[in-house]
Amino acid sequence: MPEGHLIHRYAREQHTALAGQVLAVSSPQGRFDPGPYDGRRLRAVEAYGKHLLYHLDGSPTLHVHLGMRGLFLRYDDPTATPRPGVRLRLAGVAVAYDLIAPIRCAPLAADGERALRDSLGPDPLRADADPAEAVRRLAAARSAVGAALLDQAVWAGIGNAWRSELLFLAGLDPDSRGVGPETARRVWDLAVRYLALGRDAGQVVSDPTAPDERWVYKRPVCRRCGAPVRVWKLGGRSAYACPVDQLPS
Repeated sequence: MPEGHLIHRYAREQHTALAGQVLAVSSPQGRFDPGPYDGRRLRAVEAYGKHLLYHLDGSPTLHVHLGMRGLFLRYDDPTATPRPGVRLRLAGVAVAYDLIAPIRCAPLAADGERALRDSLGPDPLRADADPAEAVRRLAAARSAVGAALLDQAVWAGIGNAWRSELLFLAGLDPDSRGVGPETARRVWDLAVRYLALGRDAGQVVSDPTAPDERWVYKRPVCRRCGAPVRVWKLGGRSAYACPVDQLPS
């Protein structure tokens, strides 16, 4: 599933390419009604965690969630013929974006948008994120820290890859409970720094000196010390940790 860094990358790229333009909006697949959006000016594309929000003049906010398989294709020729499976096409003056296989692509009423925002925790990549609230939510979690980080109501935008790499960087065992404010703040600061690197690079970056490498995520051995990586189920996903470099809190 695309994690928060890629969602923010999509939002930034599409906002830069399309904001301020009157868009031609269509659904080649026919599973989305473009009527409320076609021929309207796009004000902004916004990312919040794993969610994309499109704000067009006089239209309900358009909500997109990519899920496990969703993706965007970019065309520098906005008249290029879309694939039959395209759920949504957003075409501007010089570029078009085609949305394929999202789990959500639908209008949001005002109360729906408010409910969505209220359901999400702070997002490390948003300028309006409150670090104190982020620390409070993680420190208050009763579950293991590795499970809490996947809970979008705790922090928004963290998925399995970032959970694995951030907890490695923090030297923290994912099974740890009751991490406390100091440790929660350390993990938050790491998330703010590294997710921004990932957004800019378009991939998970947990070591700026070797951006294509991971410390423990889907590795047989720890890249730092060579110990066999521990793999187990936590929060419904496979957790990865080094038994040497990551210790209980």
